[in-house]
Amino acid sequence: MDTLASSTLDFEPWHQLLQQYVNAQGQVDYQSWKADDGAIAHLKTWLTSLQATNLDALEPDTVLALLLNLYNALTINQVLEKYPIDSIRPTLLGIPNWITFKLFFSSSLYKLNGQKLSLDDIEQNLLRKKFSEPRIHFALVCASSGCPQLRNEAYWPSKVQGQLEQDAQQFIRNPEKVRYDAQTNVLYCSKIFKWYEEDFLTVANSIPEYIQKYSHQPLLPAAQIEHLPYSWKLNDVG
Repeated sequence: MDTLASSTLDFEPWHQLLQQYVNAQGQVDYQSWKADDGAIAHLKTWLTSLQATNLDALEPDTVLALLLNLYNALTINQVLEKYPIDSIRPTLLGIPNWITFKLFFSSSLYKLNGQKLSLDDIEQNLLRKKFSEPRIHFALVCASSGCPQLRNEAYWPSKVQGQLEQDAQQFIRNPEKVRYDAQTNVLYCSKIFKWYEEDFLTVANSIPEYIQKYSHQPLLPAAQIEHLPYSWKLNDVG
């Protein structure tokens, strides 16, 4: 298989789909997208067009933008195949179906330059191993309300560093994800900071120190951390 060079990668089709079906709040109009056979085909065609890409031949920011776009696109593609659903974590008689939930992330969905990939592979084995970059956790969106807000634009190699900086700022300044009670010195924050704590501590001495970089509100370094409930409700406009 011939591999793709950086100059042949085209994120515009993905960008156009995001512009059409994702609103300014990061909610996805899955119903309209699902009903549009042309848009479904457009997504699948774009995903197929990337399969011959050799990551080793690309500049780091190109790899970063590609993998962020690919993760989010494969997530949406999975949801569209199952839609209508209320969550990627379905329930059975009120009990979470953990097997289905785990398979959403661990099932092989895609081949990139001959390598089978799941969502977990993209996040854990490619992004986290190739980049010491905690801001990816504000850009990877697993189709849930507790996740970061999905951009209604693609990540671009020339802009990805600035886009990630905006993503971090937006997430940390959203009181549904992070808030600080100065009277009690309690920092309430998303479980993302618990699940990926080791990544954030590669660039800061503590979670409060990392959050302070983006927060308008002064934090005490010894703030007590409490993690907020994580919503697995679908990030649907409905």
